[in-house]
Amino acid sequence: MQSWGFVIGALLFAIPSIQPIAKAMGSQGANITFFVGSWFFTGAGLIQLILAGSPMVPYRGGKALSAAWTVAFTQTIGTLLFNVSTGYAIHPANVAVEKHLVWTPDATGSVAFLVSGSVAMLAIVRSGELWTLRTKDSFSTWTNLGGCIAFGFSAIGAFVLDDGASIDSVLANIGTLIGAIFFILASILFLGPRYGARGDQVDDHPKVPDWK
Repeated sequence: MQSWGFVIGALLFAIPSIQPIAKAMGSQGANITFFVGSWFFTGAGLIQLILAGSPMVPYRGGKALSAAWTVAFTQTIGTLLFNVSTGYAIHPANVAVEKHLVWTPDATGSVAFLVSGSVAMLAIVRSGELWTLRTKDSFSTWTNLGGCIAFGFSAIGAFVLDDGASIDSVLANIGTLIGAIFFILASILFLGPRYGARGDQVDDHPKVPDWK
């Protein structure tokens, strides 16, 4: 379910970022699609947070903050901020509202995603799997970080100027599209059930290794 949520959410972000489709949908249709997509992200993020388990794990005779939990928590915070930004974008607003209730949560949500992706990458580095792209978890971590970076550039391009226009709408759209594609790649390999050693069906989802 987690991976399906991220894939569907990313698709709903990718579709309105394609200019011919966006023009056909209109700004209102595109904004509503982004808003719905943000809730699929949030649902998937909450599932990931639940599956991450305890925020603290054993580490060198003591306790340390779990990398898996930190990744899930910061990513979920980012999705909630995207709920706010995409929700307010649906309603007509003045420039001040656009800056504070659309762009600001969008930018801080992108920062939260970058923190999440960076922590996941650090965990992969410490586990010695950085270049093991043949494993699904490592490939997912790399592509997820790519999506986080692209969303960051999208937020930069979407900065609201005093006249209400974006600083670079092309960068905003391309960043969103590329980021969404990377998020799809990060999750699509985990779609569908897998089976444990005893033949029981278990949910397959990206796994972030904890510190060693």
